Amino acid sequence: MYLCTQMATLHIFNPEHDIALAANLANFTAPRAGRQLRHDLGFLPALWAKPDDYVLVDDVERAACSFRNVKESCWPGLCEPHWTDCRHLQGCRVERIEPWGWDAALVHQLRHWGVEGHLLPSGTYVDMIRRLSHRRTAMHLLASLQGDRRVGEAAECFTMDEVAACQNRWHDIVLKAPWSSSGRGVRFVSEPSDSVSKWITGVIGAQGSVMAEPRYENVYDLGMEFEATGDGRISYCGLSLFDTSKGAYTGNILTNENKKKELIKRYISEDLLSKIKEDICHTLDVEEYVGPLGVDMMIVHKDGLYLLHPCVEINLRRTMGHVALSLPAPTDGESRAMRILYDGNNYQFNICKL
Repeated sequence: MYLCTQMATLHIFNPEHDIALAANLANFTAPRAGRQLRHDLGFLPALWAKPDDYVLVDDVERAACSFRNVKESCWPGLCEPHWTDCRHLQGCRVERIEPWGWDAALVHQLRHWGVEGHLLPSGTYVDMIRRLSHRRTAMHLLASLQGDRRVGEAAECFTMDEVAACQNRWHDIVLKAPWSSSGRGVRFVSEPSDSVSKWITGVIGAQGSVMAEPRYENVYDLGMEFEATGDGRISYCGLSLFDTSKGAYTGNILTNENKKKELIKRYISEDLLSKIKEDICHTLDVEEYVGPLGVDMMIVHKDGLYLLHPCVEINLRRTMGHVALSLPAPTDGESRAMRILYDGNNYQFNICKL
């Protein structure tokens, strides 16, 4: 079904968003992995969409089947939205669009498919999102979150000499491209090499700088999810406890907020978590941005202590943590895992018991 008599929201899963921000091109073609992820998991916004909303997907039949499989196996109460593809967008009566994240490539794509201009953000707004998505935003927030039982430093380097100075200071370092997606644009460096130098030169040439941080012994990945209202206010949505493999996201724990706090309290106090949450809500300035955002963190082991790194990165978009929070907490008392699996050909969304 493509037509709807009520005004609604159009949801879009565009996981290539971070790479598109780095490219900053209207005519941008995502890497194959990004296109595959969008094709296979395009149904995900149906997990939080309202019944009268639309979800834009590559393949309507595949998306509907994937959604119904999740509904039947886990949450029979989920309501199915309307599905559409790019060929039928002009038949959808919508009053707003909520993508995974706004970037110049998505705006250009939607305009090409006939979406009316008043539904699309201005170039100024998209430029603001790109500017705030630069990793220096996370560097500035990190500096403001320092305190007891916290750790974390970062520097923006514009030359090879500045990178070398960071390595002399910290020895084992992590280098990050200013705009990059999880698992991409990151190098762990213990000593200089020609290949690393070539990579640094390329990043500085393309993006103007490279970010450097000390490398820590990571014990636990977590994040806090928020919603920005555009008037300077940021509201807290919940904790995200997740897994990564080689820097790339693999899954989230599904349970209630109290159980998440109990898991984290093995390492750091609930008071520290609460303090960080309040500090982010009052300190992070995302200007006129409206929508979901996430702050990734990690618990590290250093000098015999467990410490919190309160800002590894900021995502000015929806995150998998938001996806996890959109799902009902299990009612049987058992925690579950939400995983994104790749079998060599396709990505799959999977919910399983821990």
